[in-house]
Amino acid sequence: MSVVIVGGNDQMVSNYKSVCKKYNCSAKVYTQMKGTLRDKIGNPDLLILFTGTVSHDMVHCAMKEIKGSDTKIARSHSSSISSLKSILEEHIPA
Repeated sequence: MSVVIVGGNDQMVSNYKSVCKKYNCSAKVYTQMKGTLRDKIGNPDLLILFTGTVSHDMVHCAMKEIKGSDTKIARSHSSSISSLKSILEEHIPA
């Protein structure tokens, strides 16, 4: 399963990726808007938006990129590891 995380903390990127790996997911993490997200997001199975640490522009850009796809969307105000684990447990088939 492929996961894209938008938002979060720069220092936590490797932690986010390692948690996703434990759930057998490949992850891309975008904590800042460097240029545009166009063509970077692709077609993930799950888009996670950490709304407490992301700009509205970045959310709109990410939503625009997945529009019309079958991507599931999860939002969390917190960008903690426990929040990420909760989202993955909810969305990853057992």
